[in-house]
Amino acid sequence: MTEMTNPLLSTAALPDFAAIRPEHVQPAIQELLVAAQAALDEAVKPETPADYDRLSGILDTASERLGAAWGAVGHLNAVADTPALREAYNAMLPAVTEFSTAMGANEALFAKYKAVLTAQGAALPAARQQLLKHAIRDFVLSGAELQGEARERFAAIQERSAELQQQFSEHVLDATDGWSYIASTEELAGVPQDVLDATRLDDGGHKLTLHFPVYLPVMQYAENRALRERLYRAYVTRASEVLEAGSKPEWDNSAAMREIVALRQEEARLLGYASFAEVSLAPKMASSPAEVMAFLRDLARRARPFAEKDLAELREFASGAPLESWDVSYWSEKLKEARYAFSDQTVKQYFTAPRVVAGLFSIIERLFDVSITEAPASVWHDSVKFYELRRGGEKIASFYLDLYARPGKRPGAWMDDVRSRWLKPEINGVREQQLPVAQLVCNFASPVGDKPALLTHDDVITLFHEFGHGLHHMLTQVNDLGVSGISGVEWDAVELPSQFMENFCWEWEVLQQLSGHVDSGEPLPRELFDKMLAAKNFQSGLMTLRQIEFALFDMRLHGEPGAEADVQKLLDEVRAEVAVLIPPAFNRFQHSFSHIFAGGYAAGYYSYKWAELLSADAWSAFEEEGVFNAATGRRFLREVLEQGGARDAIDNFKAFRGREPKIDALLRHQGMA
Repeated sequence: MTEMTNPLLSTAALPDFAAIRPEHVQPAIQELLVAAQAALDEAVKPETPADYDRLSGILDTASERLGAAWGAVGHLNAVADTPALREAYNAMLPAVTEFSTAMGANEALFAKYKAVLTAQGAALPAARQQLLKHAIRDFVLSGAELQGEARERFAAIQERSAELQQQFSEHVLDATDGWSYIASTEELAGVPQDVLDATRLDDGGHKLTLHFPVYLPVMQYAENRALRERLYRAYVTRASEVLEAGSKPEWDNSAAMREIVALRQEEARLLGYASFAEVSLAPKMASSPAEVMAFLRDLARRARPFAEKDLAELREFASGAPLESWDVSYWSEKLKEARYAFSDQTVKQYFTAPRVVAGLFSIIERLFDVSITEAPASVWHDSVKFYELRRGGEKIASFYLDLYARPGKRPGAWMDDVRSRWLKPEINGVREQQLPVAQLVCNFASPVGDKPALLTHDDVITLFHEFGHGLHHMLTQVNDLGVSGISGVEWDAVELPSQFMENFCWEWEVLQQLSGHVDSGEPLPRELFDKMLAAKNFQSGLMTLRQIEFALFDMRLHGEPGAEADVQKLLDEVRAEVAVLIPPAFNRFQHSFSHIFAGGYAAGYYSYKWAELLSADAWSAFEEEGVFNAATGRRFLREVLEQGGARDAIDNFKAFRGREPKIDALLRHQGMA
């Protein structure tokens, strides 16, 4: 197939998503793998000079093209999964993994990079020095110093791990898509009207699923306790050996979890580390598993009294009614309504998706001196929109926005990069500027009938969070692949811009722009906002301990060799240590914990809390100087967003804040000062 007939071989600035078919995957990826291998062979030749530009011209051109094509396939696999596409993706996954592993461990290329650092290091710009430092570290972590059997075993581990992680992700998707229950209108007493409308079938029944826009409101509002238990059991046993109606034994992730972690520990031993947690932390801000554990346990100690108070208040409010895990969301919502005289459902009427998106764009434009306009592009679903960012009339970046949940789309919310900012190597005296392109993906409830989609305030926060990642990727001024945008940013600092952006969702001036009642168009009333603000830290103690539970489980699982032998036992131990609300014995949360088993957060889930400390402290500068203070916004843009990974994250933070980070702002923001 030629570039003309295979969209994955196109060198256009954007992928032709609508044209990509499963049959395009194998021929395109094979062709690009051959080209990338040829580039690698050329780069490591003795006669190829140890020169940064020369190496980048050979290697980056081929590897970036392969990465862009494979990225498009992986993206479609996540947002528009079909049996044929899944088969095509899985057929090429081993070959892509094998090439990536071999390149990362290539001794000759490792030697070439070290030679570049020796010959040119001090003369190179800071961003390139940082890139080389990262590259040499990553070669070591990719097994470049291993020999013989150890080297072969390391490569085999990478291939098997990629296969298992994809399998884990597929099982969660299939188990989520595979369950449904037809409920009568009577069974759904208390459930909001928009959820009833979205789930209604032609015969008058309602199809309930485990997708979050259905699952969460049922858990919060359904008066029928048996129905809540039914959904809860199905949700927390997804992809496990506990088979609820509609589940399948072949979706059980038990064996995959054990093998994934065992392989990671074996990889760590091959590299000379005591545990995979140490390997994971090598490129991060945190210096050791012990430092992370101390941070988490200190935060747990501070949060525990607040969590115990939260639970005691909930029990008192429920006045003797059962308080199992499937009752907590229901009674919490009732308590919040009683205490603050509003419900999430009331708030939701003020946040229509078009209004929220327009308001978000307006804030970005005001704060970072850009304009955002919709533009035509080839997309993977008719609800997806494409936008361009411009500054002074000149395009600087673009992004896709995919807001709504649907079958075949992975649960959750995320930002992916399509292209990174890159000043390409010179060809015929010309250097082309590649602009960054991002994908922002959420799973909100879709519009029903002629009404726009309604977002909960939590949905609004999620959108701002993912857009923070997008800004980090799109507003970079760094021109070297590997450290532009989010590339090269320490994993435990990458959440700083995303969590920073969440703070705007609690500002009165901002919510005036974001809100407009679905029927009247009236903005959010001040009285309702004050109630929301009063309720902002409602049960923050419980929520903080829940996040610490996940992070501590993750760190212990990857920090204690052999822990994978009994994953449930380890999780039970962690819960006994930090949780005040213990879930039922059948709960198998870990079987769908894709973040650590299939999503890059292995021994890194603590990053959310770690970065929250940074983001809360960064936001306090805006609190001190004014939320829309232009100088503060420009300083954040210059010292954090534009820097990408070209400078250590702690240096970015200190350049913006003028000092080391402090925990005070985090505790204050969460009502635990």
